[in-house]
Amino acid sequence: MTAQRLCNAVVETLEGLKGVEVVALKVTPLTDLMDFMVIATGRSDRHVKALVDHVVEMAKERQVRLLGVEGRESHEWVLVDLGDVVVHVMQPDTRAFYDMERLWTPLPLDSTTTV
Repeated sequence: MTAQRLCNAVVETLEGLKGVEVVALKVTPLTDLMDFMVIATGRSDRHVKALVDHVVEMAKERQVRLLGVEGRESHEWVLVDLGDVVVHVMQPDTRAFYDMERLWTPLPLDSTTTV
């Protein structure tokens, strides 16, 4: 399965379970570790757990190698590593605090913004 198809399957799985603000970022210009990062919000710890469980099950059904799952203890922020696609499922406050989209979105080449 290509990275793009896996990313699409992850997004469909998360949206199918009413994941909130599901975003897929192509991060190949920024890192060699993965091709896509998918970020979603769950409304509660139970919702985060359900979203993660369904992503893991979808990966197994498609025979995608699951490299790891981190954060299941609290379900505040759970990371699912599928190799070319890394999935972050967070509760609303955690997602707002870390603002992953901003961190992983490249600045325009002509940006005059200083850090």
